[in-house]
Amino acid sequence: MKYALINNQRQEAKPGLSAKCPGCEAPMVAKCGEVKIWHWSHLGKLKCDLQWENETEWHRNWKGLFPEHWQEVFHQDEKGNKHIADVKTDQGWVLEFQHSSLKPEERRSRNNFYPKLAWVVDGTRRKKDQKQFMDTLRKGRKVVPNMNVFYISPDENTLLTEWADSNAPVFIDFGPGPSLWWFLPKSPNGKREFVGAYSRVEFVNIHLGGPTQAQDFEAFLKDFNGLVAKYYSRLRGR
Repeated sequence: MKYALINNQRQEAKPGLSAKCPGCEAPMVAKCGEVKIWHWSHLGKLKCDLQWENETEWHRNWKGLFPEHWQEVFHQDEKGNKHIADVKTDQGWVLEFQHSSLKPEERRSRNNFYPKLAWVVDGTRRKKDQKQFMDTLRKGRKVVPNMNVFYISPDENTLLTEWADSNAPVFIDFGPGPSLWWFLPKSPNGKREFVGAYSRVEFVNIHLGGPTQAQDFEAFLKDFNGLVAKYYSRLRGR
């Protein structure tokens, strides 16, 4: 966890500090070693979000692109279960940055819990994933003029298969470069069969309300999904 409370103020971990958890108010200790990124850890059993993953440098860097008060926002459902959103924007979008493997039931749980959720997935975690993805693109078909949007068959792609059942937007980050790869929502036949390049800078700025923002994220998704549906119909000869 990046932040804990000291005198009711959010504070990043530093050597020798102690604090309390902003979610469950349990004691926390600063972990400030030379290997792992500095972070806060609960003393004893974790009482907050049991599925919240330990942070990597990739994870921390993504969160750091957004204001501090958007980061690590706690939510509680009607059963008392706590969830920690990596980032929650002023537009109400929750951005989850996922590095580690995630069980399907937990992914579905978060998809259902947050009404406006977008995933950013670390595509560099396994060495094979980027090669598989590029092979999938080469076998696919570019379908939108002047845009890198491809009609693909994801069945032989491990990473895409893992995320195929998500009903929330999924963006894959393969490391340094100008683009994320958006695994677009399901086609009318119930399958995810399109991927599109999406500007990394635009992804951040559209949430921040930066100079490249033409519309809010929800409207953008709706408009783009309509564009893809149109080309899907053309592919099917309708």
